[in-house]
Amino acid sequence: MEFPSRFFRRQRPRRTWPFAAALAGLIILALWAGWEAAPDGRDRGELAPAIVAGHAQVHDGDTLRIGEVRVRLHGIDAPELGQVCERDGTAWPCGREAALALDQRIAGRMVSCRGTTTDRFGRLVAFCTVDGESLNRWLVREGWAVAYRRYSHAYVIDEWIARWHRRGLWAGSFERPEDWRHGR
Repeated sequence: MEFPSRFFRRQRPRRTWPFAAALAGLIILALWAGWEAAPDGRDRGELAPAIVAGHAQVHDGDTLRIGEVRVRLHGIDAPELGQVCERDGTAWPCGREAALALDQRIAGRMVSCRGTTTDRFGRLVAFCTVDGESLNRWLVREGWAVAYRRYSHAYVIDEWIARWHRRGLWAGSFERPEDWRHGR
């Protein structure tokens, strides 16, 4: 005995496009966030970069001096030297600790910086490396700086990783360095 087809509904295929779109978006974000500069060293149409290398002195968590050149690390924002954060209910000098962490990471080794432009203070804005590892990315991933989204999204995923693992600044509460500066 056959039943009329009106009793049997045809199964609709599952809609997988929302999942596929979300996955594609995450892949694009990961690729975009990992992008620092074009392979030829140019950043978003800027002029050819300046290369500075040598032993660096740390000024604060995101500023170095190599010889006579002041260098601002591109795409990140570290707490200022006088900035205080809170961890376990007590205040701690997060700005000084961020600078100390950077100083210990460099540890007298050669720093190489590829500058893209200068900022309003005349500092070279650059991507810096020590032994081939990005200092910019290391500071954000270890929680000593945040991604400076106003200028770059290159380190957003690294910030998420630091936040997830509660590293550095993320071990307590803090005011974003940009907000802290505006409040002073």
